[in-house]
Amino acid sequence: MPATTATKRKSDGAAGGSRSKKSRNAPDHSEAKDLVDTLLEGDDVAISASEARSMAEYARWLEGEVSALKPKEKSPEDITNAAGKLRSACVSGIKKQMSWKPSCKTGGSKWSYDGVCSDPIVFGSLLDLDAPPKWKMHKYTVPEFEEIMGSIEASVRYDTLHLIGNVTVRYQPDEGTFKMSGSYGAPRHMKN
Repeated sequence: MPATTATKRKSDGAAGGSRSKKSRNAPDHSEAKDLVDTLLEGDDVAISASEARSMAEYARWLEGEVSALKPKEKSPEDITNAAGKLRSACVSGIKKQMSWKPSCKTGGSKWSYDGVCSDPIVFGSLLDLDAPPKWKMHKYTVPEFEEIMGSIEASVRYDTLHLIGNVTVRYQPDEGTFKMSGSYGAPRHMKN
């Protein structure tokens, strides 16, 4: 069988290589930028009506760019939906850690869930708070925690594991991270 050679097409640079879509669609404001630089240097310059219009268009374009960078404000439905998704992820992550160990008989098995929530309002909604939390750490009893998150239990071969004791919730709003931790066990094996 004869060997085939493939020739590569050379790039003429017109395809846009490393330039982003945004920069290709952005209007050319180089004249307005130069005029602004000249004015800021302190030089006295007479501005024509077309140059003033060009500077106004440039200012309006910059306003649009800045407003596009601002995060959009979430509606109450968006906050509720985001908190619901986060709640489901937390419960699922906690349940996955609940497996049978000998320490389940004494309630000494530990679980810990680390998560990310950069929006304090969503995190407050996750914990059924009226506002973002003002604390960095809070302890919940199991009934309080399950009232917020829903029932958390895991089935093992001949038993069901439940949360036991207190649940600690830590939140770092500046980092947007949180950690939930606690204990679980098999209540029917524990001695009172």
